[in-house]
Amino acid sequence: MQKDRNIGLYLVPSPIGNLGDITYRAVDTLRSVDAILCEDTRTSTVLLKHYDIQKPLYPHHQHNEHKMLEKIIEEIQGGKTYALLTDAGTPAISDPGFLLVRECVRNGVEVECLPGASAFIPALVQSGLPANRFTFEGFPPQKKGRQTFFKKLVDEERTMIFYESPYRLVKTLKELGEHLGTERQAAVARELTKMFEETRRGTLEELAAHYESHTPKGEIVVVVEGRA
Repeated sequence: MQKDRNIGLYLVPSPIGNLGDITYRAVDTLRSVDAILCEDTRTSTVLLKHYDIQKPLYPHHQHNEHKMLEKIIEEIQGGKTYALLTDAGTPAISDPGFLLVRECVRNGVEVECLPGASAFIPALVQSGLPANRFTFEGFPPQKKGRQTFFKKLVDEERTMIFYESPYRLVKTLKELGEHLGTERQAAVARELTKMFEETRRGTLEELAAHYESHTPKGEIVVVVEGRA
């Protein structure tokens, strides 16, 4: 693998479902680094075994990332190279990664993010809603600040994208309807790239009614049209 700069940390997107979606370059990068940081070593081990990649693995998640930063930076400055893998998609997009990247930048460590999978892009493109301008909002707050979060989106003219748990999907669709209007067009993309992939389109009211009677499962992306 060609190295044009002295990269200390590689952010490597992982498949969001289908293991075949990883890039050749990502596989080469994972084989070239000294060690791999994983959001969940059990999840990453499945991917690494599939591609016969054998490297030291270290857990790096929201519960330990703060206390690991100094050690990782010191080791990179000492010449060690790391890759960061999250469970699915691109690190730092609703996943660990931002704190480590920020600390690397502060300490003059070169960082490179490889292009690759991220669930919200295919969900947006196949939703049928405008994709030229959009805002990614991640997971809505579960409790504190939830109503304020939705109120701030009332005048948003761009297409809006959210991640949501199947356990809160109906609640979120209903609350979006309360704030944006029940006739607002939307799409729910579920289990992208997997065997039971589904994209359902309709109004917020129609989608809430459907998933109230058909319990959703799996990873979910909600796409909602902006205010006209």
